[in-house]
Amino acid sequence: MRSLKYFILSMLVFQSLSIAKDNGLQEQFIFPYQDKHVHGSSIIECKNGDILAAWFYGSGERSADDVMIQGSRLTKGSEKWEDVFVMADTPDYPDCNPVLFIDNKERLYLFWIVVMANRWETSILKYRRADEYMSKGTPKWSWQNIILMKNGKDFPEVIKNQFSKLEDRNAGWAEYAPDYDKMIIEAARDPKKREIGWMTRIHPLMLPTGRLLLPLYSDGFNMSLTAISDDQGETWRPSGPMAGRGNIQPSIVRKKNGTLIAYMRDSGDLPPRVMVSESKDDGQTWTPAVDCDIPNPGSSLEVIALKSGNWLMVYNDAEDGRYRLAASLSEDEGKTWKWKKYLENDKKNEGSYAYPSVIQASDKKIHVSYSYHKGRKERTIKYVSFREEWVKK
Repeated sequence: MRSLKYFILSMLVFQSLSIAKDNGLQEQFIFPYQDKHVHGSSIIECKNGDILAAWFYGSGERSADDVMIQGSRLTKGSEKWEDVFVMADTPDYPDCNPVLFIDNKERLYLFWIVVMANRWETSILKYRRADEYMSKGTPKWSWQNIILMKNGKDFPEVIKNQFSKLEDRNAGWAEYAPDYDKMIIEAARDPKKREIGWMTRIHPLMLPTGRLLLPLYSDGFNMSLTAISDDQGETWRPSGPMAGRGNIQPSIVRKKNGTLIAYMRDSGDLPPRVMVSESKDDGQTWTPAVDCDIPNPGSSLEVIALKSGNWLMVYNDAEDGRYRLAASLSEDEGKTWKWKKYLENDKKNEGSYAYPSVIQASDKKIHVSYSYHKGRKERTIKYVSFREEWVKK
């Protein structure tokens, strides 16, 4: 009887949110509350106007071998998402961190990781491609491969050089504790360690030259880089590292002058701030990652350049949790963030709203999906849409 009441309650909540609107903000749960772990969503617009979403689902994350990639579709003009379908499932291994992307040939990509030995740092990066994906259900995958990052012998020296340019705070380390920088540099000398464990999280960026940049990060090195393809995703090579102390899950945006800015989650020492790195050579090399003044509680964010020229950041704007999720606009390419609206604004420990995936559709409408966790049995992926003007109101 209790489980029946819970099911009825979750369906009522799902239905009430399926068409909720708040002065320009439209909100939907992609599927009803359930007690599995659902996280790390990605969203994309298909050529026909459908919205496609993916996320990982299972009884845990890297330690749970039942984790798979699921998906759903919001058909253009519909107010209800399709029934959930499977996008990828490697038997007996966790599949995590899906990223969706459509290239300039209108081909759909799914990037994700298969976690080997139940450890993030030994994950294998995979991708699938589909030409047929605008009908109901799972896309028809026509190609699948793995992406290997052949970081060369100069990798540890580049990291060492970049560390030397950072402030030496020694935060969190005692006299008897190992030196963090030296340990990372030593790990970078191991060919196996520097070639595996590079993971996805945020949408790729295609440059005007046709170069494709896939943002990657490593929990083993606690830093980031990009996978580079100059042949439409057929082959990949690594950029230089974005070396730093805890800068992971990069979101890359391009300035009008061609400079690339990577905004990253802070998984390092205090203070908890969004970390940034720059590239002036189309993503081949990057500056050391440093803090900016935007709070970050150790949570993923995404930044995109809008058609208006303004930048949009969706992020947790607190230092101590994921209970607030904000959308901010910048009219000066990230120097300042003039406008802010909340997608979620809860009390601390009352909910977790995190890992946003952000796109602007062809009609200029902004679409966001993110993890919505209210408790162990109240978990789903939430989808919201709004226009740029809503943030400015």
